[in-house]
Amino acid sequence: MNFKNFKISGLVAVEPDVFGDKRGFFLEFYNKEKFAEAGIKVCFVQDNHSRSSRGVLRGLHFQKAPFVQDKLVRVVRGKVFDVAVDLRLGSPTLGQWEAVTLSEENKKMFFIPQGFAHGFLALSEVVDFEYKVSNFYSSESEMGIVFDDSEINIKWPIRSKIILSEKDKNWPSFAQVKNQLKEIWGR
Repeated sequence: MNFKNFKISGLVAVEPDVFGDKRGFFLEFYNKEKFAEAGIKVCFVQDNHSRSSRGVLRGLHFQKAPFVQDKLVRVVRGKVFDVAVDLRLGSPTLGQWEAVTLSEENKKMFFIPQGFAHGFLALSEVVDFEYKVSNFYSSESEMGIVFDDSEINIKWPIRSKIILSEKDKNWPSFAQVKNQLKEIWGR
């Protein structure tokens, strides 16, 4: 596996070794020892799978303390533009974002540690998106930031015909969330 760090500390793109022939392919998408060697020492407790159609944007989501989550995300069918936004209190990159294109072809994964908001935009007709998380889902702890916040200014590759849930349409701005970070992270 190849682990690529970003300018925003903690975010890691993971490229698995893929062994293929005329029958298909094999890859290892998680190995606790290899991840630990790369500095990712996380105990995942839940795996999730979502399906989306082209133009669906899910995010920007995170969970507040005590249900904060590390995530390892990947696409098994289709293609997404996957984004993480730094929400760590006192971080020099607070409010900055990184993006990775994840697809069934490139088989890349994205590790997003606690303290980040996460979202993705489906770029193909159908997307099957899988992710491992380090803490259980809690509806009371779920939070988000509106996807088109002007201060964060994410460069989404599609600007029109975006499909959002009612919840995702109504998340607060980054400025509103930034003022609550001590409470959100339990500090």
